[in-house]
Amino acid sequence: MITAPAPADTLPPTAASGGDRFSNTFLRLKKKLERGVGEAIGDYNMIGDGDTVMVCVSGGKDSYTLLSCLLALRERAPVAFRIVAMNLDQKQPGFPDHVLPQYFESLGVEYRIVTEDTYSIVKDKIPAGKTTCSLCSRLRRGIIYRTAKEIGATRIALGHHRDDMLETLFLNMFFGGKIKAMPPKLVSDDGNHVVIRPLAYCTEADITRFARTMDFPIIPCNLCGSQENAQRKLIKNMLQAWARDYPGRIESLATSLKNVVPSHLADARLFDFIGLTQQTVVEEGDTAFDPLELPAAPRTETVHLLRAGARED
Repeated sequence: MITAPAPADTLPPTAASGGDRFSNTFLRLKKKLERGVGEAIGDYNMIGDGDTVMVCVSGGKDSYTLLSCLLALRERAPVAFRIVAMNLDQKQPGFPDHVLPQYFESLGVEYRIVTEDTYSIVKDKIPAGKTTCSLCSRLRRGIIYRTAKEIGATRIALGHHRDDMLETLFLNMFFGGKIKAMPPKLVSDDGNHVVIRPLAYCTEADITRFARTMDFPIIPCNLCGSQENAQRKLIKNMLQAWARDYPGRIESLATSLKNVVPSHLADARLFDFIGLTQQTVVEEGDTAFDPLELPAAPRTETVHLLRAGARED
């Protein structure tokens, strides 16, 4: 059942110990995140009038930030939409099942807690020491879709941000042989739902700073503990090094996701290379990269002009 919102007259216990939420620095950060979310929603038509948005809240910094931004934007959005926060209690040992209900009620937001013992399934199917994320995410996804249908959600909002999207791009290129990332908006696997990622323009660094000041009641995932996908960690470290050593590179990579030129890749499903002729209209010609602007060099050659029939000694 969906729990109706409670009066939002108190903050959750952890909120009181957060940073300075009234400082200009934090207010600028809050505005930046909300602007990024608003732009992503507008650019990809993520939310429309009358939509019911089910926001998946895991208890991590990303989903808390997503919920916070959507609630703030709803207050001034030109369209009316409903927000229902959803959490999946996977029956992990020691999971503090009181934290999220208390937090949702403090915000006055509708919510639904779904309890499914996927923890036991994962532990039974995955050998000790192996990565559990793949099976866990598949089970979780199925439950999310089912719950969205039960509550009549027209949108499922996930907390993936810009860094997640870029990491996925390189993971697929390096280890999957595909140029594929996380789209800001897509149709669910079962074809019945629209999944949105409103944090698509937001960076993990900004989200981390925001969550730290908000002092969200973070719930760690005890299913995998500190286990990380080694390949994703490798990509994350690479991108962080680029961001540190080459300012602007990550921003350029993110922009490239929105500027794809199929005629300059090699996928015949996206561009008709076989049928290519001189008459084929393409976005760009043979310029594979921006043309080099070489400085003009002084001419030193000598040109001899000879009359017809004359000879040069």
